[in-house]
Amino acid sequence: MAKADGTFIYVATYPDENTAQDDYEVVKDLHHQGLVGAYDAAVVTKDAGGKVHENKDETATRHGAWWGVAAGAAVGILFPPAVLGAAAAGGVIGGVSGHLAKGMSRSRAKEIGDLIDPGQAGLVVVGETKVQQAIQRAVRRAEKETAQELDVDPKDVDKVLAGATGGR
Repeated sequence: MAKADGTFIYVATYPDENTAQDDYEVVKDLHHQGLVGAYDAAVVTKDAGGKVHENKDETATRHGAWWGVAAGAAVGILFPPAVLGAAAAGGVIGGVSGHLAKGMSRSRAKEIGDLIDPGQAGLVVVGETKVQQAIQRAVRRAEKETAQELDVDPKDVDKVLAGATGGR
């Protein structure tokens, strides 16, 4: 049973980026309607060579203190060679990645990352556990999906973010 104050990573796969973007819009709409709280999400694509590309609408995904960093941190955990822009984020992504990684084994992270095949797209959502069920009910276009409950308190993620950004 999921803890009420836990954190989760949700990954769904799609045949293409446009289909993934459609479900990404559904998740954003849930937030705008007040049905889900703090989360961060990104659409990722995996090219034919297996390289992962993160595609985000940075402004639209800033929910709570998570403001666009948690999904990037999750992408770094799930697709290790893809630690995209960690240096550019001034260590914020690295700090959050380390925190999120404590809640999941490396083998499980690899298993989730392998869910997205080359040539496919995926939706990666990181958020508070109470958000997970609403997202899983609303996302309808996914070919495959999985979620991993992390032993990480969302308040701890908020603290890491506040410390890394000087409280902004």
